[in-house]
Amino acid sequence: MSEQAPLPSMTDRLPQPKLVLLAISIVAVALSLFQMYGAGIEPLGLFYQRSIHLAFVMFLAFLMFPVFGSNKKRGALGWLIDIAFLAGAFTTGFYLSFYLDEIINRAGFWSDTDLIIGVIATVTVLEASRRAVGLGMTVIGIVAIIYALSGPRGALPWVGEWLPGILSHRGASIDRLVGQLYLGQEGIYGLPMGVAATYIFMFVLFGAFLEVTGAGKFFIDMAYAATGKKPGGPAKAAVLASAGMGSISGSAIANVVTTGAFTIPLMKKLGYRPAQAGGVEAAASTGGQITPPLMGAGAFLISEYTQVPYLEIVLVSIFPAILYLGTVYLFVHIVALKQGMRGMPVEELPDWKEVLKEGWQFILPLGILIYLLVLNISPMRVGFWAILSVMAVAALRYALWFFFVAPQQGDKPSHDKLVAAIRKGIAITLAALELGAKNAVAVSMACAVAGIIVGVVGLTGLGLKFSSMMIAFSGGNIVLALVLVLIASLILGMGLPVTASYIVLIVLVGPALSNEFGIPLLIAHLVVFWYSQDSNVTPPIALAGFAGAAIANASPMETSVQAWKFAKGLYLIPAFMVFNPEIIEGGSIQIVLWTGFTAILCLAAFAAALEGYLFAPMDLFSRIIIVPATIGVFYPDFRAEVAGTLVLLAVLAFNWWQGKKNGPTPVAAAS
Repeated sequence: MSEQAPLPSMTDRLPQPKLVLLAISIVAVALSLFQMYGAGIEPLGLFYQRSIHLAFVMFLAFLMFPVFGSNKKRGALGWLIDIAFLAGAFTTGFYLSFYLDEIINRAGFWSDTDLIIGVIATVTVLEASRRAVGLGMTVIGIVAIIYALSGPRGALPWVGEWLPGILSHRGASIDRLVGQLYLGQEGIYGLPMGVAATYIFMFVLFGAFLEVTGAGKFFIDMAYAATGKKPGGPAKAAVLASAGMGSISGSAIANVVTTGAFTIPLMKKLGYRPAQAGGVEAAASTGGQITPPLMGAGAFLISEYTQVPYLEIVLVSIFPAILYLGTVYLFVHIVALKQGMRGMPVEELPDWKEVLKEGWQFILPLGILIYLLVLNISPMRVGFWAILSVMAVAALRYALWFFFVAPQQGDKPSHDKLVAAIRKGIAITLAALELGAKNAVAVSMACAVAGIIVGVVGLTGLGLKFSSMMIAFSGGNIVLALVLVLIASLILGMGLPVTASYIVLIVLVGPALSNEFGIPLLIAHLVVFWYSQDSNVTPPIALAGFAGAAIANASPMETSVQAWKFAKGLYLIPAFMVFNPEIIEGGSIQIVLWTGFTAILCLAAFAAALEGYLFAPMDLFSRIIIVPATIGVFYPDFRAEVAGTLVLLAVLAFNWWQGKKNGPTPVAAAS
């Protein structure tokens, strides 16, 4: 769930001084304990929770990321700047909690101190974002502020007055802008920060506990046990393992780095080209952010914006996630058949029974998490109990081994061994608390700057103006509107992480999609959220693709093109949701089954057309005719849907008959 701009390679990063590392550990553990306290013991008020959370996060950001970059020493000047920002993080973050009652009493009539602290807070947030998320996010935040400001009376007009047509506005004074961004509920401490400081952090911490206790290896081993013997086994294992890891981490880049370190070398060994191997891992890892139960930060934000219960969002997202991962899996399978790949030798694969025996404790907390969500308990409280369940299950499992299994193996318990085990457990717990806080820095800072952008949009009325522009450009055509949203998401994705891109985009285009084009509210949010993922796999800025290229030792651009190809479901499935809302909203069993069947058929045919192979090599005419047939299935008219479905069935049946008639091709026979 942590989102972060690519950092310098580990060889380029200079080690931090021991005192700084100790300070990072202390602050990170303190932040996690504060969040645990607020989630499970004593819930805090809105501004208390958000302001203290952001203060901790900014403190961590300035400690973790030196001002001149991680590949340079701070030096005297660097320390002077960093100490100033650390002081700013503490002062601005805790100012609200210290003087909250007084600030509320003088709402709208801010004191000079309020305004000065507000300006410092905005600058501090932008700098922390530059370090933790990247320059693009900070630049967009600065542009938003410049757009909102008005010039002093008698001075030259500011940006808002220069812009033509509906983008023009009178601008806001410093007092009004600071009140909006720092002292109100629609800026830095708005809804995005509220979600980051509550739900998101707890599930990031939950993922950190699973990661530290070995969940990553468990999911990877289970994926290899399930698919390793099949052609292209490691690539198929990458899809399954990335879905498993992504469902608890929610970060495509983190997914590529963790699972890709195992899967990409094996894919290359089996015959996948380096760019293909990196592209498969990037596309599969992107699926982690749309895979329930966690879905990165998206499910929580969608729930808050739409007021739809979190559990309902998780449930309706299961089938679309299966469609996406199934599409990637099918691409992988077709490539394996085309290139005549074999599976891995059985002796090199883990036994699923042994893997399950060793890692059953990772399944139980996920079951507890889902059960508590079904009981309609707050997701923040659910995260608290899920973390405790991980700790309890891990402790129980070790206790059973220590007192019952080890003695049978001749390893008798002793006081020294028990003390050593307790110390190890404490060390693992502290490591998880530290890792969870570090992983949350980037997403919290992204949400803070997204709050600035959302605050400006609300202050200037830009959201309604942007919606009017989209309607004008699309001419009321829903297909053109979706294309415009896709283009906007790609442009935003060049500078923003997925979470921030979704927040900004839904604020700008959400009203038009729902009110003007009649797309149901939840589907509109899901479409924008899915399209916001494309920055991970779409050239020229494909962060997950670049991470995969680094591991595969391949060209970043070629790897990104491969990832873009494998991730085609990211663009087709949201459109299918719009034109076939039954896939999300439900309906009669016949309609739901028909819609699900046509979705699977459509995606399978499209993958076969792109690769030119399914049961046998596919001729050019068959590949071309699949395109209008797919459009027919998408078109919201039952006759067109049936006609498109019949054409797709005929093409795939003909391809199957060719495979049966001619026998396996030389390429396929090798597998």
